[in-house]
Amino acid sequence: MIAFNPNSAWALALLGCCKFYVGSSEEGLPLLEQAVRLSPRDPQIGYLTVRLGLLYLLLSRIDEAIIWLSKARSTAPALPFVHLFLASAYGLKGETERAHEELVEVSRLNGPGHVSSITELRANLRHGSPEADAQFETTVFAGLRKAGLPEE
Repeated sequence: MIAFNPNSAWALALLGCCKFYVGSSEEGLPLLEQAVRLSPRDPQIGYLTVRLGLLYLLLSRIDEAIIWLSKARSTAPALPFVHLFLASAYGLKGETERAHEELVEVSRLNGPGHVSSITELRANLRHGSPEADAQFETTVFAGLRKAGLPEE
């Protein structure tokens, strides 16, 4: 699709997501950035910005992750994963109160007990490659632990 339309925001975004799933988050980042630049008023921009924020988080670029995840939260506040990833980023930054507030919002959106432990999340989030799984362990799950999400 990109060969036919190199300015297709969603084709670039999907390719960026595919790069993540095969363990190449660094390669996916510019594709998602370009997708957001090409389609800043897209009604589904929250889905693009949460993915962009997640890639920044996975690459341990926490301040940038918080910027993009905050944008995602303002455009798509009903997406539970926006709040989950923000909780992780705030946890990694040491802002435990803000991290806890985001976890409370995840629980409110999903219902109590839906995201109850790191073990549950690990079982339900499939990333496609050992590299992507390793990035989740060292960033997302580490931040969620600091945010107060229990291991079991």
